[in-house]
Amino acid sequence: MRLTVIGTGYLGAVHAACMAGVGHDVLGVDVDAEKVMSLAKGRPPFYEPGFEDVLTQALATGRLRFSTSLRDAAVHGEVHFICVGTPQQAGSQAADLRYVDAVVDGIAPHLPASCLVVGKSTVPVGTTERLANRIAGLAPVGVRAEVAWNPEFLREGFAVEDTLRPDRLVVGVTSPEADETLRQVYAPMLEAGVPYISTDPNTAELVKVAANSFLATKISFINAMAEVCDAAGADVVTLADALGHDARIGRQFLNAGLGFGGGCLPKDIRAFSARAQELGVGPVVDFLDQVDEINQRQRTRTVALARQMAGGDLTGRRVTVLGATFKPNSDDVRDSPALAVATALHRQGADVRVHDPQGAANAQRAHSELRCTSDLLTACEGAEIVLHLTEWGQYCEVDPAKLARVVRERVLVDGRNALLHDKWRAAGWTVRALGRPTSSARQSDAKARQHLRATIASPVAELDRAAAMAPAQPTSGA
Repeated sequence: MRLTVIGTGYLGAVHAACMAGVGHDVLGVDVDAEKVMSLAKGRPPFYEPGFEDVLTQALATGRLRFSTSLRDAAVHGEVHFICVGTPQQAGSQAADLRYVDAVVDGIAPHLPASCLVVGKSTVPVGTTERLANRIAGLAPVGVRAEVAWNPEFLREGFAVEDTLRPDRLVVGVTSPEADETLRQVYAPMLEAGVPYISTDPNTAELVKVAANSFLATKISFINAMAEVCDAAGADVVTLADALGHDARIGRQFLNAGLGFGGGCLPKDIRAFSARAQELGVGPVVDFLDQVDEINQRQRTRTVALARQMAGGDLTGRRVTVLGATFKPNSDDVRDSPALAVATALHRQGADVRVHDPQGAANAQRAHSELRCTSDLLTACEGAEIVLHLTEWGQYCEVDPAKLARVVRERVLVDGRNALLHDKWRAAGWTVRALGRPTSSARQSDAKARQHLRATIASPVAELDRAAAMAPAQPTSGA
């Protein structure tokens, strides 16, 4: 089939290349001419494992091209996928749909024949109906340009796998013809046994925001338990393991630590809450505000723990932050919890060095006040405190004895509860993590825990929290 994919960020570029890879004739479209040129030459403008190979193979077949013209897209496609970003509105929790609307306004006047416009972006419930009316009034073919919604469930770092072998496909359609068209688009996945859920557009739109809200809630729940464990002297990792054995709960997303970030979960739960308010059912999702607050609080708690390990004052202390991206296997630093902590430490007077295997350049562009590098030993040289804040696999493989030779003091704060603490302690490191007691912590009385709680509640910590909640500058694309 002839497909267009409009918006070539993480979602769109991967979708376009993968659809061409399974046999469709695909035109990718973006307003960013530099990005279009880079993709057309087989050079991804972002890091995503496995994507460069998929892109170059798709280009080699001749089934994948890129353009900046919506007119070209309108003429080319039988199915048009909208994959642009829906960031948080400035000064509001609601989703900003200006890019989705711009695509519709740009392509609709050029639609020459019956087609299907399919949204993949995360949008408030009711968007499909609104866009269908908009297209019907603008397109020469009127209502023969049908609209459907097919939410994406990509995880950055696994985007290729999630596109080619998704755990489910959800489509929101208003006619059997639209459903059949999408079945043809995804025929290779359906033949492989991928579950296919066909429903109405409103339900399809809700599936994505509901899924993200559930995941966010699960993460914030275990982080709330980590704070209880700090107060009680208990171990949140053992607690999570015990909970995870219950099949009704499961162990995934029960990893206590710095919390979630990125371009999806934070803004999606806020947009869901805002839309529920518009629908008159805001109180039933008020708990999402608590989920958001707990998540942001983890950043403040991590800063407080680092300050405690520095003796109560970070001024002039050299601090190394391991990780700049919001998650591993990505170069995306949008709303990165690691960078939120790094900048808060900098504001408190610390000399902060940030290491990341893939995101150092993006982090440096976003935060010129920090010193960012992709060389681990350089980042750790002379460090008095090391904070592990993004769980890249290579950090788990670091030899703590080797690292000990370049730091000034062997102090580690594991903000992700992902390192082997006994291994680090055996190499002479003092290790602390939220929700994790140490032998020394057990021997101390409640005074230390009271000190940490008092530090978190201090006016300085509240300033850290306010700064950490400020939206990060988004990268271009979806």
